[in-house]
Amino acid sequence: MMWRSSATEPDWNAVFTEQLPRVYNYFCYRLDNEADIQELTSRTFEKAWRARHRYRRELAGFATWLLRIAHNVVIDHLRLAREYAPLEELEERRAEGVPEAEHERASDVARLRDLIPTLPMREQELLALKYGAGANNREIASVTGLSESNVGTILHRTVQLLRDRW
Repeated sequence: MMWRSSATEPDWNAVFTEQLPRVYNYFCYRLDNEADIQELTSRTFEKAWRARHRYRRELAGFATWLLRIAHNVVIDHLRLAREYAPLEELEERRAEGVPEAEHERASDVARLRDLIPTLPMREQELLALKYGAGANNREIASVTGLSESNVGTILHRTVQLLRDRW
């Protein structure tokens, strides 16, 4: 994270460049509508900008603080929509290679999309933070209010459950 010389305000160009893919991917794991994904990504950065004076370095890293904002934005969105969209796999959009490999990947993504919604919302959220946003267990714990060890245990059990159902 690049901080300006005053060390109280981050370099917002650097923040946007560094954190945009992470926040965008988080929303890709939670939503299936590209317009919503883009809107919520934009809303997250707007909220962060407006709340920048409330950020406290001693409480959480900047990336964790930004993911917490994204987490709250998607919860508000889902609450208003009153439905949960299936997993949207970013890799599906970027599928490259031979047609057979693309077909196999698409098939695997479709299978995973069918399995993810059968999980409780908490597990869906943890998967989105871990694999969509690329957050580590400590960051996820900070965002969700769970302990770091609890996050690890739940993720391990959830991945094992998905493997068993595969």
